[in-house]
Formats: sequence, C-alpha cells, structure tokens
Amino acid sequence: MSALQTTTTHSPAAESRQWLTLVGCKKVLAVVHTVTYGKRLLDVLSLLEADFRLQVSFTVPPHVFGDGVSRFLARLGSTVVAWEEAVRMTFDLALAAGPGGMEQVNAPVITLPHGANYLKRITGTTDDGVAGLRRRDLMPGGRPPAAVVLPHREDLTELWHRCPEVHPVAHVVGDPVHDRIQASLGHRAAYRRALGLADDDRLVVAASTWGPSSSFARFDSLLPRLMGELRSARFRTAVLVHPNVWAKHGAWQVKAWLARCRHRGIGLVPPEADWRSVLIAADWIIGDHGSVTVYGTLTPAPILLSGSPEHEINPASPAAALAVVAPALSATHCLAGQLEYAAGEYRRAEYAAIASRITSEPGRFNRNMRRLMYRVLGLPQPAHDPVTVPLPAPAPLDGWESGRGQGRGEERGEVSA
Repeated sequence: MSALQTTTTHSPAAESRQWLTLVGCKKVLAVVHTVTYGKRLLDVLSLLEADFRLQVSFTVPPHVFGDGVSRFLARLGSTVVAWEEAVRMTFDLALAAGPGGMEQVNAPVITLPHGANYLKRITGTTDDGVAGLRRRDLMPGGRPPAAVVLPHREDLTELWHRCPEVHPVAHVVGDPVHDRIQASLGHRAAYRRALGLADDDRLVVAASTWGPSSSFARFDSLLPRLMGELRSARFRTAVLVHPNVWAKHGAWQVKAWLARCRHRGIGLVPPEADWRSVLIAADWIIGDHGSVTVYGTLTPAPILLSGSPEHEINPASPAAALAVVAPALSATHCLAGQLEYAAGEYRRAEYAAIASRITSEPGRFNRNMRRLMYRVLGLPQPAHDPVTVPLPAPAPLDGWESGRGQGRGEERGEVSA
C-alpha cells in the first residue's frame, strides 16, 4: 500500500466513508473557487444526475474571491471535502471553472470558462493576454489538463498562439448559460409574474461586473438617476451585482451602499440567486462589459452601455462587438428618453450576430459536455438525451415591496417613457 493510500485510509473523512450505502462509485470532484465558478459547475454537474455509478464531492480551494462559497455549497446540501484532504485523495474526474491549485489535484482535470466566452484582456503584467486563454490559465502547474473546454471554435486560434501544448486536449463544447437562456425565453411571462411584475410594468435591469471599470464603481451616480428619473409607476428596477463584489467587500457593505436605493424600491438580486431568469424578464438592460450584459443579447431587451473600457476588453470577444452596437448611456440626457432611443434603435439581427459569438455549438453544450466527461471517466453514457431544462422561476426581489409607493409616481415631475 502506497503512502498516499495509507494517509487517505486513516483520515477522519475516510473512516466516515466506511458507512456509505453505495460503494464502488466513480468519484467526481467539483472544485469551487468562487460562487461564480460554482454556478457554472452546477450546469455541468446536472449532466451527471441520476447516475448511481457516480459520487460527486465538492471542495473549496483558497481564492481571493472565495468568500461566500461555503454558504453557497451549504445551501446545496453537498458533500464538501476540505481542500487539504481533497489534494491527498484520488478522484476519477475533477471539474473546475478556474485554474487555481488544480495542479495539486490527483485526477484527470477538465477546465472550462466561467463567463460568456473570453471577454477580459489582462495588460500591464508579465503575463498579458486574454483571461482564460493565457498559459497560466490553460496549464496549471505547467502541465496540460485532461481536457480544456472551449465555447467557440474561433477560440482555438488564440489558444494555438498562446499555448500550443494544450491544443491536442482542447474541445469545442459550447456554453451552458447560452443554452439555458435560449431554452427559457418562452417562459418570460411566467418569470415576470413570479417577480410580481404587472403586465404594464417595465423592468430595467442594471448589471455590473467587478473591478474599478465596472458599473458598480459608478452606481453612486447611476442608481439615484434610476430612482429620480424613472418615477412612473410602470417602472421597476433590479440590480445585478457580480458575486466578486459581494465576496471582496462583504454582503453587509454592499447592502449598506445600496440601502437608500432599496428603500426607494430598487430590487437587489442576491449573489446566490439565479440571475438568468431576471435577465430574461427585463425590458431594458443597462450594463457594462461583463458577461451578464453579453448574455443579455440573447433576450429581447435593448441594451444601454454604462461603460465599455477598451483596455479591458478582448477585441475578438462579443463584448467588443456589443460596444460598437449598443448605445452608450449619457449623463446629460434624460434616462427615459435614452430608454426610448435604445428601443427605437434595437435591431434583433445585430444582437443575434453578437450572441452567435458566445458559442459555435448553440444548443449542444449538454450533449458535447456529457460525452466528454464520460469519456474521461471511462464509462458509457446513460441511454437518453441530456435535456436542457428551462430555468426555475425567480423569487420576488428584496427592496421592491419596501419601496412600493415611494418614488413611483407620487412625486411631481413624473417621467414616462
């Protein structure tokens, strides 16, 4: 018996596994660095449901944006293995939406992106390039993983230039968020009802990524405009803030910064919630260069860009294309008029062309990803098609009820669109 086996056998967690009911399962490890990564992995892990041959465990490696992951996993009711123990164990497959620490995992590793294609450009460092397609992202510990999942065939060109060693293990699989949104568009009316929206309500979703160039860094000026200028009773506003903002600044602080907005009726989507159904319910999206705004091109909502920093955007990404098509939010013109303008300039064909750059495998992520995972596991796939399930209905947003009747048509100077 090897030293590794001896250590594993005598660990407390290993002793507790003596009492398992199902034994002999292939072991799958989901490595959840952040809440954002965890949400992406849930779409992937759903493809392993109902297979009694598999046991899935979760682990949480150290990460600068790791706050909130333990609470996220606790709500799932998942089995969590401490990172220090997980790296001493052997698994048949490991899944990760980020590279951190993956060289320590004793398993065939499949890595995948956690956003809409590869949007962010890293500059001013010794490892410039597109985040997710740099050598450090593709080869944790200097070794290629078992497989690298790509959303679009055009990503192969960048990968070849940046890290040709990984090209043989690269697989163009698609994008799960793209496919879930597409499969859910027909449920838009139900999502709006679940949010408590009336037929004549108009929902404005303000979405922000993280970082100094994000919309959140300017929310102190944007959100008061939404409260002050869209006073009509027909307008509702929902705010989507990237989980990294919550993780680094803390939930208390984010809520404190947005307290007055919430008291005035702006709804705040919590970081653990599934934001995709809220996005589908939107009549307008005011967003920045983050993934949520790019995924908004799949919906019928016109988009206003509150920021689009060229130095942070991969010029070959759908975010760069959106920055040319979507109108830019102006600080000097009334907000309702800008929403009208965005609706009038909305061209579905232009947005569809941008959305097509998210994935070259539309509707085929589940089929492709399941085939890849079972191939790595050395198991035959279940004898049924993997179905793309529509998104669940969202919960009513905190802030809407407390703000009902405040700033919604009661003050003079009401603006209508």
